[in-house]
Amino acid sequence: MKTPNSTDKLSKHLSGFGSVAIAVSGGVDSMTLACVAHEATAIVVYHAVSPAVPFEATDRVRRYSEARGWALQIIDAGEFEDQAYVANPANRCYFCKNNLYGTIVSAAGIQVLSGTNTGDLGDYRPGLKAAAEYGVRHPFVECGIDKNGIRAIAAQLGLTDLAELPSAPCLSSRIETGLPIHAPILAVVHRVEKLVRDRLHPSTVRCRVRAEDIVVEMDESTFKNINNEERVNLGSTVGNYFDEVGVNRPVRFAAYRRGSAFIRVAT
Repeated sequence: MKTPNSTDKLSKHLSGFGSVAIAVSGGVDSMTLACVAHEATAIVVYHAVSPAVPFEATDRVRRYSEARGWALQIIDAGEFEDQAYVANPANRCYFCKNNLYGTIVSAAGIQVLSGTNTGDLGDYRPGLKAAAEYGVRHPFVECGIDKNGIRAIAAQLGLTDLAELPSAPCLSSRIETGLPIHAPILAVVHRVEKLVRDRLHPSTVRCRVRAEDIVVEMDESTFKNINNEERVNLGSTVGNYFDEVGVNRPVRFAAYRRGSAFIRVAT
């Protein structure tokens, strides 16, 4: 797919909506959508802050909003008050998005858009059910654009920081399915990932909280190059971080596996 054609097609598609509200997480997908939509129509950006959202994402949304003149609404979608979400079932994302879209729809009163792309459709995405229930539309899907296409659009628009932004699912995705989600533990997860990034500079890092242990995953190249001293020192520091919030489990390191904290219950 030619990038200019994708960008033009998306822009033309967005111009037909009229005023829209865009759910922006701070990731490459929704940020790129907001950048293109802002030039095509009137937008209001909605960003939810919660313990599951890294502060870097919120900072990115604020900076772009100020620099580009977006109308920004910071909201609390209230998912941590929803015990169905906190229980962390296999369809946790449904409850997250149900709270998010319900809050935005009530506040905005206009069409809500998301940054979902065609590559998301093949995964188990219970959040899409909530989107459908609230009439949320997905312009990237409607224009046949996948993640690589989004990165290409961002690069073409000179948004290098977005084009190169690593994928960053919410912090709750690091907690093994069935283990309850607690804000202090998510804060430690974020702290650990920052520590590993600062020390080892991996292209990917995830701190997984499992029933039996804490697993710090990183891209295979970085994982293979950790020496024993680094393993011991990092493992001790990570263990101490979790001890502070009452999580006493062994720490191990592993190569990154996408979604490895997720356990889907057979239906």
